[in-house]
Formats: sequence, structure tokens, C-alpha cells
Amino acid sequence: MDKNTYIPEDFIEDVKCYLPEHLNLDDFIDHCQKPLRLSIRVNTLKMSIDEFELEAQKLGWQITPVPWCPEGFWITRSEEEQANLPIGNTALHLSGCIYVQEASSMLPPLALRSEIENIQTDHYAVLDMAAAPGSKTSQLCALMENKGLLVANEFSSSRLKVLAANMKRMGIANCALSHFDGKIFGDYMYECFDHIQLDAPCSGEGTVRKDASALKNWSIQSNVDISNVQKDLIRSAFLALKPGGSLVYSTCTLTPLENQQVCTFLLEEFAGAVEIIPLDNLFENANQATTSEGYLHVWPQIYDSEGFFIAKFKKISSVEHHNQQRKKGAFPFEPFAAKAHQAFSSYLKKQFKIKQLPGTLMQRDKELWLFPEKLEEVQNKIKYARLGIKVGSIHKNGVRLEHELATAFGHLAATNVHALSDKQATEYFQGKDVRLENPTNQTGEVILTLCGAPVGLGKWQKNKIKNNLPRDLIAQGQLITWV
Repeated sequence: MDKNTYIPEDFIEDVKCYLPEHLNLDDFIDHCQKPLRLSIRVNTLKMSIDEFELEAQKLGWQITPVPWCPEGFWITRSEEEQANLPIGNTALHLSGCIYVQEASSMLPPLALRSEIENIQTDHYAVLDMAAAPGSKTSQLCALMENKGLLVANEFSSSRLKVLAANMKRMGIANCALSHFDGKIFGDYMYECFDHIQLDAPCSGEGTVRKDASALKNWSIQSNVDISNVQKDLIRSAFLALKPGGSLVYSTCTLTPLENQQVCTFLLEEFAGAVEIIPLDNLFENANQATTSEGYLHVWPQIYDSEGFFIAKFKKISSVEHHNQQRKKGAFPFEPFAAKAHQAFSSYLKKQFKIKQLPGTLMQRDKELWLFPEKLEEVQNKIKYARLGIKVGSIHKNGVRLEHELATAFGHLAATNVHALSDKQATEYFQGKDVRLENPTNQTGEVILTLCGAPVGLGKWQKNKIKNNLPRDLIAQGQLITWV
């Protein structure tokens, strides 16, 4: 029990007003003061579930499946390993094969799983309106198998940098990042998205198990103020959603002010054009957390998790919107010149035997970017912070490859691939050149892998591989090995 967890009396009195009859207040308080179980999600863009299970067995990790997420596992590590090597410094994490993610936070993307799996084309667009740090964003991209387009928006500039770094590590290739107040999407991208995830900013009442001070500034007035922001966001999301599309609204809070009442606002604002999709059959025993409306209201004691709320809606008809806006200014990219395109493709074939990259190559000044194919329809609707992935820098002698090409498409390479040992991986992630056991005659760029997954680029030199890891991704401290 974490006795440092701060739970205000006013908060407890408020909870009494809406705690479901089948749940016990003492159980709720007890679970709020228990540490969370460590959980991770396997990133299937880089590693299969079977491969992860084998790797976990080798490491001596005890794993328990998260019942609602096939890619999710609770993990128990030895006290010695846990103390000496944080999971974020393990090879599985550094390689992007796993993402440390609380089990209940895996639920919102899963509410869109059936829609994504049933799409018959790769030509579709999904919006993640409040994306950072990227757990649910990368989960959606994995469900999408890096196809289609995911627009990931984040209002906070500092959190946007974290989001971008996580997308690189996880090998995301079908993502465009934007940096706006989510209220603009309904105006500038009216009925552009096939499906939308809105994991709304909230008071975080459900996160006290990982943040003992989460309720430090709690007040009903703050709940009211945040709910007003949430109503603006969910209205914007519904306007940006195509007819026939699904909208998933979620928070990591418990109060109906930020949950049920925000949903009621949506239903009243767009009466006749929206319907609830019940989530009682989303997974086995989901009915234990299902409200009378069909929402999931996950209390910490139900599944021994964080508190969470998830609602799903379908847009059954178009709605009028008289305040649509258009972005001003020219689009700063142009198609990559045909001759240079041919030379670049020839180099990829010669060096790595990569036949073709999925997407469209575009140039901005001396930067070469690969856009998801769906992007063309929405690329000039708003100004993006990043579009697709940066695959290279253009020089007079050709294209120098960038880190993201390796993390997103390194699995396509058949030659000039080097599997890092634990020792070499430690050197690589600390920004050092990778020393080779034996001299090599190979030349040019090389894709580096860890746990079978591509993690970056280097350049062959006689006795080493020159490190090309971007400076903002260089790790400090102990990595991978421990004593």
C-alpha cells in the first residue's frame, strides 16, 4: 500500500454520489493505494506475440495476458532485475518491440479494432485528437498495420517532441503529426476522417495508483472547467468524422461530469445524427464495467487497473456546419524529381535489396520525405508539424539516409543488416560507434537490428560501424546488461 497517495475527503464524498451500487467504497480506496501491476503492449509492427513470449521466457519474466488486449501482458520481473535495469532500458523496449502501457489504457484503440480490421482498402484516414505521449497512437498504427493515414495531434509542444520520438522508436510510417488545439479539426477538416479517437485531457482521477499526487489539486470546479474543454473537443471531433464513421471518447478519470455528461452533450448537440455503440461485448466480462448507456466505466477495483472511461459512437448521417475554414499559404512540398527518384530507388535495391517503399516521395528543400498514400486528400487542410517520415537528406551526390527509414522499413532489407549484441547495442544507444569483433570489407550504410527488429542506421568502417543515431534519441545510463 502506498500511504503517500493523496485522496481528499471532498473527492471521496463526491465519489459516493456516483459509485455504482455493486461496488464498495472501501475497495475503491484500498485499490487507489495499491501499486499498479507493470503492463506492456507488444508492438506487432516489430515483433509477433509468439516471439515476445519466447523472449520473455528467456529473460525469466513471468507474463500474464491482459484479457481485453491480445498484445497486452502484465509482467513480473525479479527484484534484482527490476532494481538494476528499468524496463525502459531493456533491449525489448529500446528496440521498439514493446511499449510500457497501463492495461486499461489499451481499451480505447481496441474499441476501434473491428472497424479497422474490416476496412477493405488501405485508403482511409484516422484521427487521434490528443495523442501524446503515443501509447494509444502507436497501438492504433499497429492495428492499422502501418497502412492508411493516422493524423496524431498534440496541443503541447513539449509533449509533441516526446510523441515524435516514440513514433520513431516504434517504427511508425503512416502518421502525420499536428500541433493544434483540437477544437480546430471540425472547422478545418470537416467530415475528413473515417474514424476518430479522442482520449481527452482530463482531471486524471483514475491515475492515482501511478501518481500519488494526482488528486492534489482536485476540485469539482476543476472538473466542470475541464468538462467544458472536453465538450468543445468532442463537438469538433464529431464534425470532423465522416458519416458512417466511429468516434471513441475516453478519459482516465471517474467523474460523470467529464464522462457521461460530456457524452450526453454530444447526443443532444447532434440529436438524430449520432448513436451509441454499446461496449458490453468488447471483451469477456466487459459487462462488469458497462453502464446502462453502454459505456465502459472502469473502476480500479474491477480489473485491478487504473480507472478509465470509454464511450463509442457512430455518426449515422451528415450534419450541417456553416463555419468551415480553409488553411492559407502554399503547400511547402513538391514531388521528388523522376531522375533523382530513380537513382534513390536503385541505391536502396543495390544496398539493401529493398524493392520499393510504400508511399509517395516528396521533397522540401534538401529534405526527402515519404508520405502515406492517403495523405494527398488532406495534406493541405492544416499545417502539419511532421508529414510521414523523413527518409533522407539530399546532397549533390545523392541521398543520405535518415534514422526513420531504418526503424520503419528496415525489415524490408535483405543485405547490409547487422544484428547487435547486447554489448554493441549498449554502445549504439549511448551514441558510441559499434565495435566489430572482426574487420569487414563491407561498405556504405547498414541497418542495425536488436531482438530481430530494426533500430537504426550506421555506416560500415573497417573495424566498426559508425553511429548515426540522432542526438535526441541517445540514452544515458545503464542499458540492457545488469549485474
